[in-house]
Amino acid sequence: MENWKEVNHSLNASFKFESFIAAWGFMNQVALIAEKMNHHPNWSNSYNQVHISLSTHDADDTVTWKDWELAEKITNLLKNK
Repeated sequence: MENWKEVNHSLNASFKFESFIAAWGFMNQVALIAEKMNHHPNWSNSYNQVHISLSTHDADDTVTWKDWELAEKITNLLKNK
């Protein structure tokens, strides 16, 4: 998962899309996955860019298997496009 980097106790990645609508659609898909996992990202969106930061709040905001699992599911969303 080449986009993801572990920095300062969080797993981070940035993604660039064709348009705002494409970025927003991606965020909607991630939101559905995160809700199902009950593991929600910290993220931001600026026009066609999305930055995601993952950490597990129940584990004192460190990176756990939950973060890696969500990162993998997010990566798979992009591969299936």
